[in-house]
Amino acid sequence: MLSDKRIIVGVSGGIAAYKTAALVSALKQAGADIQVLMTENAEKFVGRITFEALSGHRVITDTFDSEEYIIPHISVAKPADLFMVAPATANIIAKLACGIADDALTSTFIASDCIKIVVPAMNVKMYENPATQENIEKLRDHGVIVLEPDSGHLAEGIFAKGKMPEPSVLYRFIEYYISRGRDLEGKKVVITAGPTRERLDPVRFITNHSTGKMGYALAKAAAARGADTVLISGPVNELSDNVNNAVLTGEKSAEGVITPIGARKIEIESAEDMLEAVKKEYKDADCVIMAAAVADFRPASVAEDKIKKEDSGEEKTILELERTEDILSWLGKHKKKGQKLVGFSMETKDLLENSEKKLKKKNADMIIANNLKTPGAGFGTDTNVVTVIKADEITELPIMKKEEIADEILDEVFGI
Repeated sequence: MLSDKRIIVGVSGGIAAYKTAALVSALKQAGADIQVLMTENAEKFVGRITFEALSGHRVITDTFDSEEYIIPHISVAKPADLFMVAPATANIIAKLACGIADDALTSTFIASDCIKIVVPAMNVKMYENPATQENIEKLRDHGVIVLEPDSGHLAEGIFAKGKMPEPSVLYRFIEYYISRGRDLEGKKVVITAGPTRERLDPVRFITNHSTGKMGYALAKAAAARGADTVLISGPVNELSDNVNNAVLTGEKSAEGVITPIGARKIEIESAEDMLEAVKKEYKDADCVIMAAAVADFRPASVAEDKIKKEDSGEEKTILELERTEDILSWLGKHKKKGQKLVGFSMETKDLLENSEKKLKKKNADMIIANNLKTPGAGFGTDTNVVTVIKADEITELPIMKKEEIADEILDEVFGI
């Protein structure tokens, strides 16, 4: 998504500048071309050589620095896809809001006509000051995206609002705003993801191995492409910001999911919960994608107290199960005119035969089928190997990242 994108990162003089180094590193690893601009005060917190090593370009601090560019603030601004100022101090926000161009960062910002994002980070009193708030509103009125600071421990030792969001969060905002296009704008896409849990007693439940990665990849792709995206999710391992940062810098592999920027998430637990959420959201949806691994059975009764093994008096205990309502079938019966319905089919044998039966029986428009035994496919992987099955066409896709498959599925659904 960021490969070959031109991104300008402006760094002003705040303690949060050290976080920006991790952001620049992650963007560079993602294939983006990064140009860093620093204010004079920013260099007092992080040396320019750090950003030069991470970005692969000389850092520009002087408006008249002509070693790499003829007219730096014009030459840098012209090809940019996105400009983010992080951290943005009260001083730099005031300058940008009032059109003051007295250094390389402010001059280039004003000369740029790309997507602009400003990330305030400062003392809470400075942030809440009426003048700062007026300047933030001015920037928003000018079409600049201004992110809200987080609450946390500030440099002066207090817990308050004013902290710059973690690099992983800023990375996700950049991904969202710099997406390959807004070709799904005006569309509503409802996506289910993850497993469900069917309670047995207050301690135990029945579930499956789904991690939600495919459903979350679909939600990320739909939101990035401008769709009104609703993500109905069962219990998943949501990565914390600190873990996300480690993933971004290559120190750790992703063993969970991240709620996509731009998606409205509805958390559920059981198959019944998911059905109720789907019923509320499907009516005005252009497409419903059932990527969740919904339990087919649940305990016929739920014990009020923990079931003790000694209470049964037997070596074996019989667990009585009942069927859950089939959400995909329900949607097939209640499908609106023009609405697209996509189901998923995970098999261990007879992939095409079983999936084609499912397509007809559930009145779906498309089934995304995969075999659990295929290398690179299945639960918990970052890749998948799927076959797209429609009434008149079957398309086998090679092993791909789930995020790439998500775009392929959306292209198929909307005929793009």
